[in-house]
Amino acid sequence: MCKNRLVYGLVSFGMLAALTACGDERSSGAEEEEENHDVDGIEEIVGIDPGSGTMDMAERTMDAYDLDIDLVSSSEAAMIAELEEAIENQEPVVVTLWQPHWAFNDYDLEFLDDPEEAMGQSENIHTMVREGLEDDHASAYQLLDNFHWEIEDMNEVMLDAREDDVEFPDAAEEWIENNRDEVDAWLEGIEPVENETIELAYVNWETETASTNVVAQVLEELGYDVELSSVDMGVAFQALADGESDGMLIAWLPVGASTYYEQYEDEIVDLGPNLEGAQQGFVVPDYMDIDSIEDLQDEE
Repeated sequence: MCKNRLVYGLVSFGMLAALTACGDERSSGAEEEEENHDVDGIEEIVGIDPGSGTMDMAERTMDAYDLDIDLVSSSEAAMIAELEEAIENQEPVVVTLWQPHWAFNDYDLEFLDDPEEAMGQSENIHTMVREGLEDDHASAYQLLDNFHWEIEDMNEVMLDAREDDVEFPDAAEEWIENNRDEVDAWLEGIEPVENETIELAYVNWETETASTNVVAQVLEELGYDVELSSVDMGVAFQALADGESDGMLIAWLPVGASTYYEQYEDEIVDLGPNLEGAQQGFVVPDYMDIDSIEDLQDEE
């Protein structure tokens, strides 16, 4: 009897020790996971195309907050790939991102507070056309002037275009079909044309690709042959100023495209915002324990 009690006691003690060890291991793992979300795990900020307005603002922001970490240029696709990999592994990551963007629908993301307003406040996306377009192509000018939509509209097109076998022209066509009343309001009172060509410049970002494809298809409804040119932001402004392109829907103001706008504003026509309430900034997944760009500063 005593021997059985002794064995039972030893087994119980062993199980308790094992459970304690497991608990310590889980606790340690939890601490490591929590630590993994801390700002100490951030070695770089992943950006997009070098020379873009977003990267110009990001560089100014790095200086404004005296951040001692790397700002890495890449592309929108590469930046999103880094973001998705980090989220899959629940790792810390900071990226330059903007809203509208489909990523805010797919993931729980947050803009870091920017008390210095180095990344700017609310942005609007403007439509710009070349000088003389109103005289040369009055119907196209009027449609471009009438075009205005909401962040939710742009996100809808971008999300649809992420589906398998769905290209941006297809996503634009579906959005137009689903929002016929809004499109008809843009077209109200505009005369159709025949055998006229319009060229639109755009930057190969999903936001600009979405709006440009929608407007291109509505212009085609009016009878235009529409040519789309994917170029860098600076090239788009220059082409418009030189009269080599007719219009673009891609100018983020007052900050994002300010460098190019200040250079060419006397040589182009600004038709005003086609989308309001856009935003750019440093973005993190919501599982990270960080609220402000100031939290990225070296405390030593």
